[in-house]
Formats: sequence, C-alpha cells, structure tokens
Amino acid sequence: MRDEKPATPADPEIERQIEYLRKGAVEIIREEELWKKLAHSRAANKPLIVKAGFDPTAPDLHLGHTVLLRKLKHFQDLGHTVIFMIGDFTARIGDPSGRSVTRPQLTEAEVAANAETYKEQVFKILDPEKTRVDFNSRWLSKLSSADLVRLCSKYTVARLLERDDFSTRYKGGIPISLHELLYPVLQGYDSVALEADVELGGTDQKFNLLMGRDLQREYGQSSQVVMTTPILEGTDGVNKMSKSLGNAIGIKDPPGEMFGKIMSISDEMMYRYYELLTDLSVKEIADMRELAKSGFVNPIETKAELAQKIVSDFHSEQAAFEARKEFVRVFQERKQPAEMDTRSLAVEAFRIRDASHGFDVVVAYPIKLDRLLATLGLASSVSEAGRKIREGAVSINGQRWREPLYMLSTNELVVQVGRRHMRVVLE
Repeated sequence: MRDEKPATPADPEIERQIEYLRKGAVEIIREEELWKKLAHSRAANKPLIVKAGFDPTAPDLHLGHTVLLRKLKHFQDLGHTVIFMIGDFTARIGDPSGRSVTRPQLTEAEVAANAETYKEQVFKILDPEKTRVDFNSRWLSKLSSADLVRLCSKYTVARLLERDDFSTRYKGGIPISLHELLYPVLQGYDSVALEADVELGGTDQKFNLLMGRDLQREYGQSSQVVMTTPILEGTDGVNKMSKSLGNAIGIKDPPGEMFGKIMSISDEMMYRYYELLTDLSVKEIADMRELAKSGFVNPIETKAELAQKIVSDFHSEQAAFEARKEFVRVFQERKQPAEMDTRSLAVEAFRIRDASHGFDVVVAYPIKLDRLLATLGLASSVSEAGRKIREGAVSINGQRWREPLYMLSTNELVVQVGRRHMRVVLE
C-alpha cells in the first residue's frame, strides 16, 4: 500500500515527477519523504542519489531485471544520479531472499566474469553518461573485524529472523548459515557507504531495502526512500522469470528468438509486459485492452507490436522488423525459417535382408525422439522431451508427431519443438 499523498502545498512539477515514478512501482516507503526529497533537490539544484544493487550470480540479464533498470532510467530522465551497484562482494555470500536452502557460494573469478558482462548489458537501457557503476567490494572489503562487529551491533538476530524465509527455515529446522544472516546487514550498509537518497529493488528485496533505512539512521544519515518494483513472471506466466526455470527472455537473446518468446506469452500477461517493459501510460494500455476486448483489434497484432518494441530496445528497429517478418512467415504462413541451426548426428542404420538379392539394404533410421530432442538441447531432459511429444508440441518435417519412435528413410529432417526449429543431418 502506498502512503497517502502529503498535505503540502501543491507543486505541479513535483506532482508530475511523482506520477511518472509511480507507474510500475508496487510500493514507495515513504511517499511523503520522496515528495520532500524531490522538492529539496529541485530547490537546491542538487540531484538525488538513486541506487539499485545487482549481485552478478549469473552471466546474463533478462527482461525481469530490466523492470528495475527502467525505473532507474526514469530517475535519470528527471535529472538524478543513478548508481548501478554491482554486488561483487555480497555475491560471494549469496542472497538468501526466498531461498529454502543455503545458496551455493560463487568464486571470486565467477563473480568478476559475470560482473563484466553486466556492465556491457545495462547500457542498453541506462544512459552511460548519467550512470555511476560501483562495486560494493570497494567498501565492504575494507571493513576491519572491529568495523564488522560494530556494524552487527546495530541490528538484532530477532529482527533478522522476522524475515519470512529465515523464519520458515528456522521453524522447520533447516540450517541457516551465519554468513546468510550477514547478507541483509551488508546490503543495508551499501546505502550508508553511498549515502543513497532512494534505493530500488524487487518486492522480494523489501526486507533488505528497509535494512538500509534503519542503518542510515544508526549512522546519522537521512533515511533513504525505498521503492519496490514487481517481480516479472516468465514465459510460463506463473513463475518468476529465471534462467534456471527455462522461462526467461534474455536481453542478449537473438532478435528472432526474443520475438518468438514474447509471442509465446498469454494475452493477459501481454498487458503486464506492456506496463512494466514499455513507456506507454496506464491509460494507453487500458485503451489497448478495451479495443482487443471489443474485437476491434486482434490481440496477436497487439502482442506483435509489444515484441517489436522490446526487440528494438535491445537490438535495433531493423532487427525487430526482420524478426516480425520472419515470425509471420514461419508461424502464420507455416513456412520453414529462412535460417536455422544445423546439427550433425551419427546414428546406427536399421537394416533388413533383401531376400531376392541376398544382401542387407538400409531402409530406415529408427530414432528415439525423446533422446534426440534432449541431445539437441530442444528439451532439458529425456522425460521433458517425452512430455512434449505426447502433448503434440513436436513436428518432424512439418508433421506433428506424438510417437516416441520415428522411422526416417532419408538422412535429413527438420525438427520443430514449440517455436524452435533445427535441421538435423544424420550420418
């Protein structure tokens, strides 16, 4: 729930800024403080320091991460200083938020490699001229033992155990490592070190963000405003977008793949993507929904417009146009892709004896489709491949196939699983 609008004299410019920042935000803690900070910033001509932290636990960012990046960009648009903070120190601990077990710790080399790729990717959204990239190892690695003890004295174990994930694990007898309890404290200290005015994070980060407010007060600073953004669901429309769940749309995905993944989301989820991943106003999105509901606009076209917008953001307008054209050709006109991956596989031929001539002849290749799909990477496992085959999500040479065995009399086939195509040459 957002705080009530403060009973202060109306300032049309501050009202406009607040309205711009509210879009796509779940909660602002506290909104009256944001009003005061924006007003003071304007009067003193001094930009706010707005930070968001990203732990480089994986090499690639996906559209779920860009919800937060877009909100940072909104602050940039209003003239404020944005700090893209890479948690290279805290990533070695691993954020326990939402975890039912201890997260595996990454090596320093893994974190450094992932952090480097983050720096390349964020400027697809953020303005590099208006962005400070910082690493929390700059201050956290310099904390002495005495500094760390002093920092830990500012917070109680009882407060830490109020967190849902810690509380659930504690009550269930699931181990909580001491270093995990340190994570929110160290993340909170990031705000002290950077003297942040505003910190952004997903709704799953609320406890950690509030820790920053508390610690800033303990260190004699003005408490930061906390703004939370929604967790974007992946292509399955249910779970949080995640590479590990196979429902993510990576911002480094090729244009055609990105376009196809966006087209695979449900019509209802499409409007949520419009809200969180584009700059269209709430009214424009509501009008769009109403037009589709009344039958004046085909939702497929509305979704294609969304996909084209997003591909343009991360590639180019031309790449987005070509991706849309190819999508229409393959999935609406039912033609094979102009380009597709090709793989060669060695298989054992199935032979029968030709009685009239007395020698064996090759008549077919018996292929176990579930193993083939898993080998090609078109399914995450043999069991998942079997499920896709039974559900009718697999086509061979343009024909839907629901059987586990395929007999092929030629040495080449085109395999389609969902929206993915691959040419397979059998040797």
